[in-house]
Amino acid sequence: MKISVEQPELDYPVTVMQLEGALDASCYLEVIEKAKSIYLAGTRDLLLDFSQLTFMSSAGLVALHSIALIMRGELPPDPESGWSVFHAMSHDIEQSVQLEKHCKLLNPQPRVVKTLKITGYDRILAVYTDKQEALASFSA
Repeated sequence: MKISVEQPELDYPVTVMQLEGALDASCYLEVIEKAKSIYLAGTRDLLLDFSQLTFMSSAGLVALHSIALIMRGELPPDPESGWSVFHAMSHDIEQSVQLEKHCKLLNPQPRVVKTLKITGYDRILAVYTDKQEALASFSA
C-alpha cells in the first residue's frame, strides 16, 4: 500500500489522501494512523482518492469507517476488537440519514464500488468522479 497526501491550493483547507494498491489486513492500521496524524496536524476535510485502490477487504472497511469518524472528531473503535467494530459500523450505516461532510471519496474502481454498495457505505459517503467537483463540495 502506498499512501500519498497533498494539500491542494484552494481558498479553503482540504487534504487529499491517495491510496494505491490493496486496502486489506496488511495495511489498514497504517491507513488509520495516517488519517489520525493528518487530523492532529489540522486536517478537518479529507478527500480519499481511491482511483488507484484495486481492492478493499473487510479490514479496509474498518479503516474507512475509522477515517470517517476521525474526520468527524470522534474516536474510532479499537480496530482489533473483533466483531464489535463491525457492529458499530453497521449501526452507523443504519443510523446515518445524511452524507458525511468531512470525508468523501474520489474515483473508486468498480471492484471497490461494488464493496461500497454491498456494505451501504455508498449511502453515507459521497462518491465523486471529478476531482475539482469533489474538492469544491467541501466549500459548500
